[in-house]
Amino acid sequence: MNSYKTFLMREKAEGGGQYEKLVDIKDYPDLFPSPEGLETTTLSDRARTYEEGIEETEAMEFTSNYTKETFATLRGLKGQELNLAIWFGGTEQDDGTTTPTGEDGKFKCKGKISASIVGKGVNEVREMLVKLTPTSPLVEDEGE
Repeated sequence: MNSYKTFLMREKAEGGGQYEKLVDIKDYPDLFPSPEGLETTTLSDRARTYEEGIEETEAMEFTSNYTKETFATLRGLKGQELNLAIWFGGTEQDDGTTTPTGEDGKFKCKGKISASIVGKGVNEVREMLVKLTPTSPLVEDEGE
């Protein structure tokens, strides 16, 4: 399965568990990083031993093509706690657009969004960096 049809989603303003695409993304970060290892080795142990620690919930960064309108929308969301999700899977429409379905996986969290413009050189596409700072753990959405 390739990364085609991967979407950064947000819950619609009216709520109710309905989601809409926040922005078209060009990449996504690692999801569910390994938890830290807490060393439990004693002087009686022949080798180091570990206990599983908590998962590190870091900010997630996504790259997107820059448009003035989308950048303004994202900047307008700064500081707001939102219900956000990453969806895998969608259906292609006859007009060439793709509708997100999440049929291959849905992962959600609460978080805050910020956007910045990425520096560029000659003959490069303007991009923005969309940063999701989670305020709750990322979990698999098994509700649908």
